[in-house]
Amino acid sequence: LIELLVVIAIIAILAGLLFPVFARARDRARDTACLSNARQIGMAVRMYVDDNQGCWPIFHAYHTGQPHLGIEVALMPYAKDSDIFRCPSDNGGPALDGSAHSTYHSAFGCSYRFIKSCFSIVNGVSTENDRVLNRPTRIVRDGLFVAPANTRIIRDEMMPWADPKVDTAGRYGYAGWYRTWHSRGATVILADGHAEFVTSGRRYDEMYGSPEGP
Repeated sequence: LIELLVVIAIIAILAGLLFPVFARARDRARDTACLSNARQIGMAVRMYVDDNQGCWPIFHAYHTGQPHLGIEVALMPYAKDSDIFRCPSDNGGPALDGSAHSTYHSAFGCSYRFIKSCFSIVNGVSTENDRVLNRPTRIVRDGLFVAPANTRIIRDEMMPWADPKVDTAGRYGYAGWYRTWHSRGATVILADGHAEFVTSGRRYDEMYGSPEGP
């Protein structure tokens, strides 16, 4: 009996040591898969722009009507697979509480947030779009980007530096909005089509947020 208890105790100690290692490995695998998706999305954006005389897709707010509207819909002829728009760490958000959806991908067709200043705005596309955006029509063209390799156009919806415990000034989110996705950082796609897994709010802030600059 004593020997059995000793073995059980050893197994418990080993499990306590190994479980965090397994959890970190799983998180890293999800980070890698998310970055792979983002690179494919970045290429799809570039192919769309090239095929449309340098014009960028029309931005859509989180469109809940049917048929669904969204940049990911415009990119599908180039993306081919809707799964690339799903972050493996998409845990949804408090806005989905009480709904039939557990992820942003299932609710809105995409886990990633499109930066509206980097995409074309066209009024009259949908009443939901007009109400949420309340911006004049503006066609974004490739030539507007002064630093395409440093201008973020798409990112993970949730970023760890937006955690209210970290973001005490409320720069990145608002009360009740945040939920943990990646523990180490967030995937960001830039205007030249490449993607980065960003691990600090400082690096994120160094990126431009519109074609014309900071």
